[in-house]
Amino acid sequence: MADTKEETTAVSPRAGRKAAKLAKEIRAFGKEHGGVEGQIAHIGQAGTRIVLVGEDGGWGDLVAPTHAIAQQAAEQAGLTLHDEFDGEFAAKVVTGPYEWTRMAGIQLGGPSNA
Repeated sequence: MADTKEETTAVSPRAGRKAAKLAKEIRAFGKEHGGVEGQIAHIGQAGTRIVLVGEDGGWGDLVAPTHAIAQQAAEQAGLTLHDEFDGEFAAKVVTGPYEWTRMAGIQLGGPSNA
């Protein structure tokens, strides 16, 4: 029953506008980063996360209210989707000092979010 409700939401005018807005953001990201690939992941009640990885290694994400809207946005944007964020796909991500400080620094006594 939940799948039927999600599919209905995806074709509503409001959901269509949300998907179109997300697709526009995906295309803009791709233009800025020389192309883009992605992966869609359910994140609970918050919705569905669309992880974007540019050809230059830049990365970011967007959140859609439902999986159906995320899928529709990806299709509209022509986004190549990966089933998983596996090693080969993750290796395309370029991280810098900020990310290393944020990811490891918090546990090792580095700068916090405060």
